[in-house]
Amino acid sequence: MGGRTHDPGKNPLRLLPSGSDRVGEEPVRSPTSHLSYRASRSTSQAGLARGVASGINKFRPKDTPLRPIPPSRPNVYTGSPLDRASERRDDEAFIAAAFAAPHSRFLPVWRAKSLVRGMAESQPEAVYLTGETASRLRAADAAWAFLGFQDKTPVFAIDLSDFEDPLPLLRGTLGELTDIRATAGLLPRDDAAILAHARGLMHWRSRHRFCGVCGGTCRPRSAGNAMVCTVCNTQHFPRTDPAVIMLVTTGEAALLGHSTRFPNSTMYSTLAGFVEPGESLEEAVAREVFEEAGIRTGRVFYHSSQPWPFPASIMLGFHAEALTTDITIDLTELADARWFTRAQIRNPADHGFQLPRADSIARRLIEDWLEEA
Repeated sequence: MGGRTHDPGKNPLRLLPSGSDRVGEEPVRSPTSHLSYRASRSTSQAGLARGVASGINKFRPKDTPLRPIPPSRPNVYTGSPLDRASERRDDEAFIAAAFAAPHSRFLPVWRAKSLVRGMAESQPEAVYLTGETASRLRAADAAWAFLGFQDKTPVFAIDLSDFEDPLPLLRGTLGELTDIRATAGLLPRDDAAILAHARGLMHWRSRHRFCGVCGGTCRPRSAGNAMVCTVCNTQHFPRTDPAVIMLVTTGEAALLGHSTRFPNSTMYSTLAGFVEPGESLEEAVAREVFEEAGIRTGRVFYHSSQPWPFPASIMLGFHAEALTTDITIDLTELADARWFTRAQIRNPADHGFQLPRADSIARRLIEDWLEEA
């Protein structure tokens, strides 16, 4: 949108709890004065569209000026208890001794899945491996990295993704390999943060086996927290892609979009997208909102951030003030976008839609805006 040229090589924000970057087809005009809906939508969805359309004019920016909204509680995957001890990463003797120590803890990662127990009881927790099981992991010749100290105990991540079947290495372990998002935000806060750290770092390691400068083979350095090219000696460090995610509001209404990536879902969420080179965070907010929904924004207030290693992002959360209310959606990014009142968002099931997942910053931005009222 906005006259921009589509870059077919651009990687979309595929696993965010909200809209991804645009792909670049022609937008469809959907004036707020008669918010349209597809004929295939349910009666409740149609009624929602008519209800929002009839009441949106009451909720102009001038009625309730946007104010900063502080986070009510920490986001999931934040608050890690680890001392990352970066000053010890290049102490090869220390790392070798810690790696071999029987009391050191190991967190296996297998193809983006982590070892968790208690899923059936809805009381998930991370499984840390020590002793004999850990010795099998050490002997597996797999990629590993030092994460830091937890209560003075060394903690390592180890990637078993090269094994078609990792279970022989994990025999005797009570737990299952699962995507940590499947825990629905029920993991203890410390476990969630450490597992997210392990998953994100091992994903980066798996994607940087070769040098992006010359194509040479890379080998690990700094206890697995860096890679260095064996040919040109270029150092590569873990990459985290910054993405803005924002709840746009006007008075008593908030803008939510339904992503084209979830055609079988009724989830409406905040908008989001990657920060581009040479762009401030505030500029990224304004650009993404206009590109995806055709809404111009004014004041922008930072809320909080959230590591989102699915696969490698840091979500930077904002609340933004809408200066316009007519919606123009980019159908390559959004199947629909609407203004929802606070009353409707508090009772989404009664109005035929779902809110984003409970462990996402998208949900936190929405809930804190509701509580602010």
